[in-house]
Amino acid sequence: MDPAWRRFVPRVDALASRCARVAGMPDNSGVSVVLADDRLVRDLNARHRRQNKPTNVLTYAYPAPEVVLALGVVRREAAAAGRRVAHHLAHLIVHGALHLRGHQHDHPGDARRMEMAEARVLHRLGVPNPWKRASGQPL
Repeated sequence: MDPAWRRFVPRVDALASRCARVAGMPDNSGVSVVLADDRLVRDLNARHRRQNKPTNVLTYAYPAPEVVLALGVVRREAAAAGRRVAHHLAHLIVHGALHLRGHQHDHPGDARRMEMAEARVLHRLGVPNPWKRASGQPL
């Protein structure tokens, strides 16, 4: 883990573990949540997706289930959306865990089902629904 995560998200290890578990990844599933910096995620994104830039989250099922997050991207996205870094991180861990459970968002119907699943899990975690504005209206 990049130690800078601890400066921005108190108890980040416990949060990551709880998010993965509530999203349906049991402790014995072997899933790893990797809290990385932008550079590592950029390198992985370039190697595996041929995109030479960092992204917020990468999910790998093989050789071992893994959700990899980029601190700088997560912080910038949270600031742009007016959300807490911890809440955006929780959303992205849930997103990655749902990918590992087979959810996809390539088509509009699949995307809507995945958003609804994310919202349900985030509600259980006490995290506001990222798909609604503060007024309660969908984005």
